[in-house]
Amino acid sequence: MQRTRDRARELRSNQSDTELKLWIHLRASRFKDFKFRRQHPIGPFIADFCCPGRRLVIELDGGQHDVDSDRDTRRTRFLEAQGYRVIRFWDPEVMGDIESVLTRILEALNERGTEMVRRYDARGNLRV
Repeated sequence: MQRTRDRARELRSNQSDTELKLWIHLRASRFKDFKFRRQHPIGPFIADFCCPGRRLVIELDGGQHDVDSDRDTRRTRFLEAQGYRVIRFWDPEVMGDIESVLTRILEALNERGTEMVRRYDARGNLRV
């Protein structure tokens, strides 16, 4: 687990231009007061962006994801089993049409708000 956290910290300090462009809109609860984290560890995986309160994960896919689609599939299945919804955007979508990306994120957040009946703590564990 510590190795995953260290890797997440490293990724935060070396973010891509695409991650930075989206993070500018999501950080510090700027996006409709939703709290996001970037490079957020969830189990053995690191989510590009996560809104823990709405159990939403946002993944940005560049060229490397073409060759690693099996790993992406495993990651998505794991995250969904933990109660997260995963949405993906290609890097060119974020760089070329950020407003459409933000609209789709807001739609997903609003859907998650009406679906959620369970409560989770900050680490993503179901509260009893």
